[in-house]
Amino acid sequence: MAKMRKFCAYRRLERPYTRISKYREKSFIRATPHINLVKFDMGNPKREYGYQLDLVSKSDLQIRHNALESARMTCNRLLELQLGKNGYFLKVKPYPFHILRENPLAAGAGADRMSTGMKMSFGKAISSAARIKKGQSIFSLKVNKQNLPLAKKALKRATYKIPCKCHIDIKELKQAN
Repeated sequence: MAKMRKFCAYRRLERPYTRISKYREKSFIRATPHINLVKFDMGNPKREYGYQLDLVSKSDLQIRHNALESARMTCNRLLELQLGKNGYFLKVKPYPFHILRENPLAAGAGADRMSTGMKMSFGKAISSAARIKKGQSIFSLKVNKQNLPLAKKALKRATYKIPCKCHIDIKELKQAN
């Protein structure tokens, strides 16, 4: 199986190229690849919390679904071990809709029989990514005041798995009386 292409090839946020063909069936991507993101909501959403922490992107970019899943697992593991399943609520905000394509070009002997070059270069679907704008929230985490340092640590660990610089916004939630 071929190695996964480096993400620097797909990181920039550009207008998605859409294929327009005189043959209708060639204007669409045939199949969407499997998304690794298992859960979008973790913890207890019904409980009332005092603080909300958001992991916010500092730049425009695309984030692959496997990077989002890796960050989610890292963050959730720490929170679940320390607080249990009822002590927090974590939400993954973006959904990886954008399909990444690759037109594999072969080099070396026999390459002329393997690829068509740039003649039919639309490419095959290889992965999916979420398109993130500057200032958009990637993760949202709700906790109580005593768990605030642990929540910051969990979101900080998630930033190591995401290919952009992020900062953490903290908001105090109003309690409903």
